[in-house]
Amino acid sequence: MADAPDTGADEAPRIIMYESDWCGFCRAARRLLDDRGWPYESRIVDGNVALRAEMQELSGRTTVPQIFFGDRHIGGFDDMAALAQSGELDDAYASIQ
Repeated sequence: MADAPDTGADEAPRIIMYESDWCGFCRAARRLLDDRGWPYESRIVDGNVALRAEMQELSGRTTVPQIFFGDRHIGGFDDMAALAQSGELDDAYASIQ
């Protein structure tokens, strides 16, 4: 598996979500992040072979969404929702601030 997305040395770590416009789980993930007021970068993989390949290489998965907090791969929506339920998602967000 490749390293997580490079956020740049001078940039604050961030949330990156690989997603598709048509995906219900992607909409749910956006809603979860938006409800918390957490900014994120959306990378739409629809029709973008290179970006989808990047997502697959970084996450080891072929499904969307794939979510990264800094260099940590959170997983898909179900993974993120489970972390939110346990309180660990807030800790993950705090670690990239």
